Amino acid sequence: MKTKDFYYNLPQELIAQHPIKDRVESKLLVLDKTTGEIEHRRFKNIIEYLNPGDALVLNDTRVLPARLFGNRIGKEESIEVLLLKRVEKDAWETLVKPGKKMKIGTTIEFGNGILKGKVLSIYEDGVRIIDFKYEGIFEEVLDQLGEMPLPPYITEKLEDKERYQTVYSKNLGSAAAPTAGLHFSIDLLKDIEKKGINIVYLTLHVGLGTFRPVKEDDINDHHMHSEYFELSDQAANIINNTKENGGRIISVGTTSTRTLEAIGNDDGRVCGKSGWTDIFIYPGYKFKVIDCLITNFHLPESTLLMLVSAFSTREIILNAYQVAIDNRYRFFSFGDAMFLK
Repeated sequence: MKTKDFYYNLPQELIAQHPIKDRVESKLLVLDKTTGEIEHRRFKNIIEYLNPGDALVLNDTRVLPARLFGNRIGKEESIEVLLLKRVEKDAWETLVKPGKKMKIGTTIEFGNGILKGKVLSIYEDGVRIIDFKYEGIFEEVLDQLGEMPLPPYITEKLEDKERYQTVYSKNLGSAAAPTAGLHFSIDLLKDIEKKGINIVYLTLHVGLGTFRPVKEDDINDHHMHSEYFELSDQAANIINNTKENGGRIISVGTTSTRTLEAIGNDDGRVCGKSGWTDIFIYPGYKFKVIDCLITNFHLPESTLLMLVSAFSTREIILNAYQVAIDNRYRFFSFGDAMFLK
């Protein structure tokens, strides 16, 4: 299957530049993944599609203010560093712009020397390992100096950092938000629980895969970078009991989906586990765990669009995307949502 098979043409004005005022008022395109039938709702209506005894699985990762701006020591030129994931202690996997002059041994300072970083190694794909020096607690230094790592297609400034966090974000460590979860409010989650739906949390820290486009012509040649995940024994038990009792597993986002499918066995059961996954889901994949999917509208030719297409068909998904474009839905991270049932 070719990467170009997942291309669609999106008008620039439909790329959402900012979150809407009320999270639950986003548009919701409800799609029957088998027939392609479509309904147009608001996200607050999602509760009508959830049944008592179902399990809603959410990714509680919290986004680091992972974009840093500094200078090479002794040089005036600005250097941008994006933290992707901690390798060990204070050494981080990073993306650096501009990268050509950032050779092994180069030192960068941020905030007039509050934070310093030294390039330890360079990978083939341009990723650099940088070791940081500072006083105090790294997360507090980062909160002081860092900015939210918004995707490059968002060009407007984000006034409130919390709008790029889910209301249930907890475990700090992600380089991007699990954006399907941005539509939930505390009140909506309470109402969902009151209806008898189990709410389950897992963690997957979003990493390099979010920032790397598919460059290969054949999707089979694309390499997914690994991301860290955690699923507790308690959460696994709820998921397994839900399935045994005839309930559905509703995955919120592609990150929750990838975690569950990476852990699940052929019978659809999961176990408490932590580790790294580089699972790449595209058409032809047979889903083991999830029954329904809540997701945003994704970039053309992206691995996320391929995953969603695998859950339905490429033709049904691309048709739904065209319907969303015709109905002026908002796309990407701060955009509207889709429910595949």
